[in-house]
Amino acid sequence: MHIARPRLRVLAVAAGTAALAAAALPQAGTVAAAAVPHTKVVPAVAGHQLVHGQASPVPTTECQAKWKIACYNPLQYRKAYNLDPLYKAGITGKGRTIVIVDSFGSPTIQHDLDVYSKQFGMASTPVKVVKWGNVPAWDPKNTDMTGWAGETTLDVEMAHAIAPDAKIVLVETAVAETEGVTGLPEMMDAEKFMIDHGVGDVITQSFGATENTFPGFDKGDFSSIKNLRYAFKAAARKNVTVLASSGDGGATDNTADGKGYYKERVNSWPSSDPLVTSVGGTQLHLNDKGERTAPESVYNDNGAGGGQSHVFGRPDFQDGVANVVGDRRGTPDISMAAAVNGGAWVYSSYDPAATGWDVSGGTSESSPLFSGIVALADQAAGHRLGNIHDALYTLYDRAADGRPGTGIVDVNDGTDNSYQGVTGYKAVDGYDMATGVGTVDAARFVPALARAARHG
Repeated sequence: MHIARPRLRVLAVAAGTAALAAAALPQAGTVAAAAVPHTKVVPAVAGHQLVHGQASPVPTTECQAKWKIACYNPLQYRKAYNLDPLYKAGITGKGRTIVIVDSFGSPTIQHDLDVYSKQFGMASTPVKVVKWGNVPAWDPKNTDMTGWAGETTLDVEMAHAIAPDAKIVLVETAVAETEGVTGLPEMMDAEKFMIDHGVGDVITQSFGATENTFPGFDKGDFSSIKNLRYAFKAAARKNVTVLASSGDGGATDNTADGKGYYKERVNSWPSSDPLVTSVGGTQLHLNDKGERTAPESVYNDNGAGGGQSHVFGRPDFQDGVANVVGDRRGTPDISMAAAVNGGAWVYSSYDPAATGWDVSGGTSESSPLFSGIVALADQAAGHRLGNIHDALYTLYDRAADGRPGTGIVDVNDGTDNSYQGVTGYKAVDGYDMATGVGTVDAARFVPALARAARHG
């Protein structure tokens, strides 16, 4: 059985139930009502009760008291990532467009974004929906569709939370992305069309398929992956930034048949592609005001994806971290909030039986969050930044040399992204394959990235 691969993690279940809905392992337990379909169920963390379908979001302290987890709203993210100085300077993403690609989309996405924005005192923004192919009619009983609708909701609301004045284009494809190539040609065709027609400055992809599941991989034939890179090559020509979630299986990932996990280190595409900026996951530690109570740490309650690609060799932009990645492409490049313990409040109404506020996480959160950062940097620069790898690793080198003003914030708490018994990569000083170069202080990082980028 193929498994839908959005990177969404939902802390979902009715009161009194302790189960953590994560990404896809049918035999591991029973998914609680209204949890994300096609998801693996991970045992709850020591009695945690989780959050789904609430009438309204509550403060972090109340989440911790009721459910033994942290939960955060966009105002806390803005404080934590030091975004307010940018907003005060007029850097809000205005004039820039974020493209989000998801299978099936959500029939209520505009309404849900409006409710989300009003709750936190933000102006909403129109979501332009582009249907790519013969997208089937919405069916709330179709678990593939509701799973992807949850993904869509998280993607759109997180991008808007960071870049409130950026335009959002949601591209809904007609075939669900799964392990291997299924669904990916439709997604790549849609992205190339958007790029060729000048739609979008940054594309965020909260999906991925394990490299090992592509046809020919076991024979050393990587053509099935490399033949799908045409959208990314077009993006490089048009100076469009492309992002992808690094995944939520730590250094491992699901098997192709969904019956377990690889017992070895693997990676996933498109995150592993050198033409894509891989966005990993961290865990924020905040109080109700969004003030940090501890430094950011690795997202390891499910395991932020990262490691060496088996398909792509080390790109030039990673030569400076060759001591870490070896001769292979290493992921992630950078990280933002993704931990389910410390997840984001989101609002959805696509399922009439489960309308309300949920707490969601996973690297499906971190990639759209970072898409907002790129949109801000595009506005600050006055042009598209395009492929940001050279600029990003230049800023990392400067930060490693002790030079101020880069906005790169190291994540080095020493924990790792081990998962399902597969040893992960530790967060240490400098670049690592748990969090990449680290995370960001946006007030410094956005203008620094805008200056360092070579395109324009």
